[in-house]
Amino acid sequence: MSRFFAYDPDQAYLLPPNVKDVLGNEHLCFRLHQRVEQVEVSRFEEAYAAEGRMAYPPRMMLKVWLYAFCLGVNSTRRLERRVREDLAFRYLAGGLMPDHKTLSEFLRRHRRAINDVFTQVVQMARRAGLGKLGHVAIDSTRVGANASRRKVMDWEPARRQQWARDRRLVRAFQQKASQQDPEEDGGVRLSAEQQQALAQQGVPALPKKGRQQVSLTDPESRFLRTARGWELGYTADLAVSDDPLIVATRVTQNATDNGSLLAMVEEVERQCRARPEKVTGDSDFFSGQAVRAMKQLGIDLYLPDNNLRHEMRTGARAEGIGRRRIRDPEHQRMREKLRSTAGRAQYRRRQAVVEPVFGILKEQRGMRRFRRRGLAAVTTEWMLAAIAYNLTRIVRG
Repeated sequence: MSRFFAYDPDQAYLLPPNVKDVLGNEHLCFRLHQRVEQVEVSRFEEAYAAEGRMAYPPRMMLKVWLYAFCLGVNSTRRLERRVREDLAFRYLAGGLMPDHKTLSEFLRRHRRAINDVFTQVVQMARRAGLGKLGHVAIDSTRVGANASRRKVMDWEPARRQQWARDRRLVRAFQQKASQQDPEEDGGVRLSAEQQQALAQQGVPALPKKGRQQVSLTDPESRFLRTARGWELGYTADLAVSDDPLIVATRVTQNATDNGSLLAMVEEVERQCRARPEKVTGDSDFFSGQAVRAMKQLGIDLYLPDNNLRHEMRTGARAEGIGRRRIRDPEHQRMREKLRSTAGRAQYRRRQAVVEPVFGILKEQRGMRRFRRRGLAAVTTEWMLAAIAYNLTRIVRG
């Protein structure tokens, strides 16, 4: 009698009738399936006409993409392969097998609907007791763009090339119009202002500070200063509650953060339909305008300037400019509050709340570099990562 289990890979019946017999009842795919079933997807369905070829169900596509971001599978070709080979993906897809082009088109087509899903998931989490707004920590990170550093051009030559290219297009358009209707004396004519506006569409504006170069592979990306030097990328902002739950997020081209705090607080209020009681932020977000605006909104803010951050880290007050008298009374009160024991403790809480979330998204789920190009596309990619993170927080309590 053999002591080994029977083994025959060519047998016709390899899987049990119920995938839960293999994966277990508490597997993430089943929990995620239950939660996405509660999401309203009518906005997805409105994008499809009554006529035409059959389409994949939006709810199924949403489940597949969210589970993929839970596992760090951000490539459409890798996802296509996993849907065919991975049991959990096959379960969520219901046996359907969309190809990589269909998976990519789903993200491009439903950007606004995916933003709406983020709002629904935040509200779902708050009903479950998560996302409490007693304290919200705000921070940002730089995420690499899908662009080559070698394929860049200085902004001014790029603008001139685009202008010349668009002028050729305008002339060709006018010639074609005049050939179709010669009595119109040249067909359609564009004013100098219209031609200049057309020429500038292909070359995005750049910030006044930083490297004045345009990427040829992703023109909407920016050279941003990181710990590794100047890199092409985008700035991703997060607002995280103490739970922790992502209660607001966005992607920008900003090279600095000092104008982002108020916008993120407004985004938290929009998503949660309530204002946070306390807000903490890094010194990069500091501005006198932000400090005054938070006081007007009645929000308890903990936001050091650069010199105070140095003092809080080292225990020694900065020399020179750091000891200059501060004329803004709100700025002075902020320094006094953060120098207190309670203020220091509240500010230290910020790092323990928001930094682990960035660590999970970037280290575990592959969000160190975007795979898509353009601000709208990378915003959808980052939004899916945030939705997937929040869903895992909900299903795991």
